[in-house]
Amino acid sequence: MSRVGKQPIKIPQGVKVTVENQVFVAEGPKGRVSQFLLEGIPVEIEDGVVTVTRDDDSGDLRSKHGLMRALLANAVHGASEGFSKQLEIHGVGYRASLQGREIHLSLGFSHPVVFSVPEGIEIQIDEKAGKITVSGADRQQVGEAAARIRQLRKPEPYKGKGIRYSDEVVRRKVGKAGAAAK
Repeated sequence: MSRVGKQPIKIPQGVKVTVENQVFVAEGPKGRVSQFLLEGIPVEIEDGVVTVTRDDDSGDLRSKHGLMRALLANAVHGASEGFSKQLEIHGVGYRASLQGREIHLSLGFSHPVVFSVPEGIEIQIDEKAGKITVSGADRQQVGEAAARIRQLRKPEPYKGKGIRYSDEVVRRKVGKAGAAAK
């Protein structure tokens, strides 16, 4: 039995969970998250607890048992509390501003970069500190949006300029040594 898959998922107060037509839906204060269920992995909802089992011990089902449980736990957690990722902007003149459902970024290019915020994602920008907070109910969507923002200007290793995750460590490289050696 999968160590992750056999753990029950507790449903917090204020979250409604349903299963219809092989789709698991969790609705809560932070939003609505739906997840398709895999064939051969039944889901039971009883007494405020979601239990994930599998039909047999075939290798395919065994490998997906823990995955399905983790995806459903993320859906329940996202509907109740939500997920967030923090990004930091480093560089002289690098800044971001929120205008409606678009982020306007000045990242050292000759033109401003405009990023459209996807549906279901909330963005908060602290312009003084150079921090961007991406939050939402769907963990995959939050991670994808944060990765797409980071992709606009990845941190470079010489001066450390660019957009990075708040917990990311950028390994710095030494510049050319030719001028100092003369």
